[in-house]
Amino acid sequence: MPTWFCSRSWFSEVGPFDEGGKGVPEDLLFFYQSLRQGGGLFRVDQCLLVYRYHEKAATHSVTEDTIWKLRVDFLQERVLSQWESFTIWNAGKQGRKLYRCLSPTNQKKVKAFCDVDENKIQKGFYTYEDSEERPKPKIPVVHYKDAAAPFIICVKLDMTGGVLEQNLNSLQLKEGIDYFHFN
Repeated sequence: MPTWFCSRSWFSEVGPFDEGGKGVPEDLLFFYQSLRQGGGLFRVDQCLLVYRYHEKAATHSVTEDTIWKLRVDFLQERVLSQWESFTIWNAGKQGRKLYRCLSPTNQKKVKAFCDVDENKIQKGFYTYEDSEERPKPKIPVVHYKDAAAPFIICVKLDMTGGVLEQNLNSLQLKEGIDYFHFN
């Protein structure tokens, strides 16, 4: 599980946790506020701690939908607002879910989905059936080699046996500029 640390002085500067009670992801809200205020972020690819859950932990009161909504809102605020267009890397369940949760403005910025699954690519497009627009939006589905940055990656890193990372490396993309992970 990803985690983060900060100094006591930075914690005091950002402000206290939102103690809104059960169901409030106070650590995630604090983390986003820290980033908004210019807090730094560095990736460390090694285990630094062990996190234990117990059945009465407050963590269990926070729904997946709450976390998803906060993450999508932050992505739109901090990343997508800076981009004129982008590609969602994953024409599967998670990529389509992200698309459906975007604001109409950001949905219009999606130029394509990209994938490696030939069945999805051969279909040629994703139709957003729940859209009230007429005609319904049809977003192209292309092979990742035919897609253009920037990307929002909706694929879990540890689920592909390193293939996703190899594909990203083959395109010589820079994380935080050409793509952001969202999963």
